[in-house]
Amino acid sequence: MPSENRFILQLGSGVDQHGHNDDCTNAAVKAVKNAISNNCLTGLSEICGLKEPKDLLKMKVHVKIGAPYPDNIDKKKVLKAIPFGEKSIEVVKGGLIAQGIMIKELGDTSDNIIVCNAAVTVSMKTKTLTS
Repeated sequence: MPSENRFILQLGSGVDQHGHNDDCTNAAVKAVKNAISNNCLTGLSEICGLKEPKDLLKMKVHVKIGAPYPDNIDKKKVLKAIPFGEKSIEVVKGGLIAQGIMIKELGDTSDNIIVCNAAVTVSMKTKTLTS
């Protein structure tokens, strides 16, 4: 009987030095990209048999974001940072606000620097081995 098993958990953080209206979306996208940017999921091909690009749609990718303003995230934009798979997202209170500088010419509305964290989990349905 197939069961879903976690394959990898990737962690990252992202910073938006110009947190316009306390929108955490840019920092969250950067956190996801940071989490996945240095990974090559060879096991998906070699162990799970996902040989073709269309096969990668079978993996499940869950994104968990820690953001200082969790309600101020465009979840669809964040999930676009994940190139393949069946995607899901969860946003929780977290991250960090640091005081920077406000540059009106860049569209800043405050001096907030927004930091978000991401945990990206890749899972696959696999057959359980029996002895």
